[in-house]
Amino acid sequence: MEIEDIYGDLPSLETDRLVLRKITLNDVDDMYSYSSSNDVSRYVTWDTHDSIKDTKAFVKFAKNQYENKKIAPWGIILKENDKFIGTIDFVWWKPVHKTAEIGYVLSQEYWGQGLMPEAAREIIKFGFEKMDLVRIQAKCFVENVPSQRVMEKVGMTYEGTLRKSMLVKGEHRDLKTYSILREEFEGKSVD
Repeated sequence: MEIEDIYGDLPSLETDRLVLRKITLNDVDDMYSYSSSNDVSRYVTWDTHDSIKDTKAFVKFAKNQYENKKIAPWGIILKENDKFIGTIDFVWWKPVHKTAEIGYVLSQEYWGQGLMPEAAREIIKFGFEKMDLVRIQAKCFVENVPSQRVMEKVGMTYEGTLRKSMLVKGEHRDLKTYSILREEFEGKSVD
């Protein structure tokens, strides 16, 4: 399985309440409404969007990634109102090792409703079933308790804290690391 096999035509995925699909320029306004919030950008690696130009630049970047068959995010769409409320993706994928890492962001208006675990479960399922992964991990800043809860709700196991592992916004940050293995996802015992 190669990156181009999946990202050559990123498929839409569906859950009970969500559609995960490619991001389009029509999503810019909804994306800007949350990416311009300091509360939302506090725990991510990117800076708060100061203007709609920042959001347009990100959407153009994502579209370029799709066109070049490279790793790119899914937009998270709430079915009940067709609103673009966040993104989720494999931030990296190492096909040779059959491992990948997920990352996600959600509009603050939709926090605490179980939507991110729902989206994460769907791409974890996709990773194990379609990308032939054996391990999927996720990381978050140590103070990002809501993200830790998402990882725990999807069955990930806390593995440890990587001290001063990433330079983000001028500061070296500690990252908590969680993972799930294919056999855990499938409900089999781990040796």
